[in-house]
Amino acid sequence: MTAPLDAPGKAAEAEPEAVVAGVSGKAIQGRSLGQIAWMRLKRDKVALTGAGVVVFLILVATFAPLIVGWFGHPPNEFHQEMIDPSTMTPKGGSGISGEFLFGVEPLNGRDLFSRVVYGARISLLIAFLATVLSVVIGTVMGVMAGYFGGWVDTVISRLMDIFLAFPLLVFAIALVGVLGQFEQQLGVQGDTLRILLLIFVIGFFNWPYIGRIIRGQTLSLREREFVDAARSLGARGPYILFREILPNLIAPILVYATLLIPTNVLFEAALSFLGVGIQAPTATWGGMLAQAVKFYTVPHFMFFPGMAIFITVLAFNLFGDGLRDALDPKSSR
Repeated sequence: MTAPLDAPGKAAEAEPEAVVAGVSGKAIQGRSLGQIAWMRLKRDKVALTGAGVVVFLILVATFAPLIVGWFGHPPNEFHQEMIDPSTMTPKGGSGISGEFLFGVEPLNGRDLFSRVVYGARISLLIAFLATVLSVVIGTVMGVMAGYFGGWVDTVISRLMDIFLAFPLLVFAIALVGVLGQFEQQLGVQGDTLRILLLIFVIGFFNWPYIGRIIRGQTLSLREREFVDAARSLGARGPYILFREILPNLIAPILVYATLLIPTNVLFEAALSFLGVGIQAPTATWGGMLAQAVKFYTVPHFMFFPGMAIFITVLAFNLFGDGLRDALDPKSSR
């Protein structure tokens, strides 16, 4: 004779109803894709460190006047008393002290700490805004090419090839030099004009990189079942693009944007180093490196702005890699 099903320790305990009844509602609560990505990101300590450095740099750039008021001197204030008249280099080799945390510049004795802090404002501002411009143009063009296909895809793809083959550095030098002669006619002059020009040049000519990625993702998404279902219900192209496809492109857009920002930081520094970026006396990391080349016997003059660029680029790259791993469900990490 078989045991009754409701006997303790018997078959009744293995029934689905009994199992479900013994599990709390919180234990079987589902997680959204954002929660899953955050859990994966929290396990990546390197990426979180990079994110922390990025937040720190943004705060430094935002509150630069306050920080300089506490720990430094105005960035364009001369301190000739800190300069050795015989060599025109800082006294003691660098001038580093409790009053000048990073020392002073040769020739004029400007506070190097203040200029590095203020240089972060220019570099991050140009890099962020140029990235936004590249992402907007690249996303629109990539989605159009991938979704519509045909001659639209052909035209946009060839346009991407042209932009990728364009000598961007030479064009930037020529454009900044030519438009700088028409400051009065344009109604914008000085640093404002050069910042706008750099944002336009860097952002407008870098969109094909993200455009190719978005195009490839769109080609895959347009063949998915949810897009076919939307079409079968009578949805038109704009609805499918903005309500079905674009939300599924948020992850690659965020990842590539974080990886594009350090590239733009380096490009802005390169233009300033070549003398076609922001002009003196405005502090920029690239401009400081260009001036430091003449004073190779004063290593701290090149070290601090160089380290600022290095730390910024490294932090964004580490955070971008970690974000890509967190948002990619096929990642092995």
